[in-house]
Amino acid sequence: MFFFLADIISGFGVGMSTIGANWYLLDKTGASSAVGIMLALNVLAGFLVSPITGTLIDRFNRKVVIQLTFILRAVAIGILTAAFIFDGFTIGYIYLFAIINGIGWSIYMSASRSLIQELLPESDLSKGNSLIEISLQVGMFMAGAASGFIYKFAGFETILLINCLMFVVSSLFIIFVKYQSILLEDKEDSFIKSFKKGIHYLRSHQFIFLLGFVSIIPLVVTMTFNVVLPEYVSGTLNADSIVFGLSDMAYGIGGLISGLIAAPFARKITKNRALSIIFTLSVLTLVGLSLNSLVIMIYLGSFLIGFSNSSIRIIMNTMLMEIVPKSLMGRAMSVWMGISLFLQAIFAGGLGLIIDIFSPGVGFMCMGAIMLVGLVLHFYISKRISNSYYKKEVV
Repeated sequence: MFFFLADIISGFGVGMSTIGANWYLLDKTGASSAVGIMLALNVLAGFLVSPITGTLIDRFNRKVVIQLTFILRAVAIGILTAAFIFDGFTIGYIYLFAIINGIGWSIYMSASRSLIQELLPESDLSKGNSLIEISLQVGMFMAGAASGFIYKFAGFETILLINCLMFVVSSLFIIFVKYQSILLEDKEDSFIKSFKKGIHYLRSHQFIFLLGFVSIIPLVVTMTFNVVLPEYVSGTLNADSIVFGLSDMAYGIGGLISGLIAAPFARKITKNRALSIIFTLSVLTLVGLSLNSLVIMIYLGSFLIGFSNSSIRIIMNTMLMEIVPKSLMGRAMSVWMGISLFLQAIFAGGLGLIIDIFSPGVGFMCMGAIMLVGLVLHFYISKRISNSYYKKEVV
């Protein structure tokens, strides 16, 4: 309970600051390429720390790692808030915010998913992944609803201050999480040797690696969505920050609904069939948005993207937690997150330039193409190998 409360509160803070920073930078510069660079720095920072992230998570108490990410981010964001208040807009401050956000988010995502696997028995992993997606999306859709109004009437500095306070509150909730940390087999190994063990595991289990790769594709699309959406709302729809915030809220509501129905849906028709249907839904939605010019449709489209991306993460994270050993989960997650962040950096920077040259609709077409790649890879994996094989591989 306390973990999920911390996840909701921290997600609210991160969501508000991310949405606010996107609109703030576009408002000040008028260039989607600047937003793309900011988001590229965000994910590049996370990518650069990913080689040591997994080893830290697997060597130390995961609860403590999470708490430290909250505390350090609260301090860093607090300092940046003061800088914005006293010095005004400086693009360097925004880029520094992106770097801090990227490092903290990368560590938190790998540590929190590894902690869920550690906290729960295998029979409850599906419920746990649904709950963590619900808690994340509750925080995000509340952030979407609030950020547009707060930005318009109180400014970006207020958003940063709230973000800082949310991390403080989250760190207090994490104190009350009680569990028995697992004993790691290689705790006495050096960082390099420990990291190599994680890489060796994925190299010797290639289909598990591919499964994890498919699971990160929705994260890449979510990041590119954040690049495309500000200019889409401002330029294509001729709307303001409130419509932008409500669109993000619709995305969060879609993610929340997925937490309630994705796991039962997958159990009813099998995980592989559910993933095929949801990937297809996402592709069709993104192509439809590329042709849209109505405000009401961005709400529906955002809802469907949020629903499909979150549903894919719930189902695929459950599959991964069922087959990857707990002692290696942090390193495996950090490798997948590192690849995800690298791809996000490429697409975030590239799409910002493409949108400036062409239109936001092209950005949605690119996102649809990325999800289509995910669908094809999933189809390939499901045809080549069965779930029983995965379980046999890790025995």
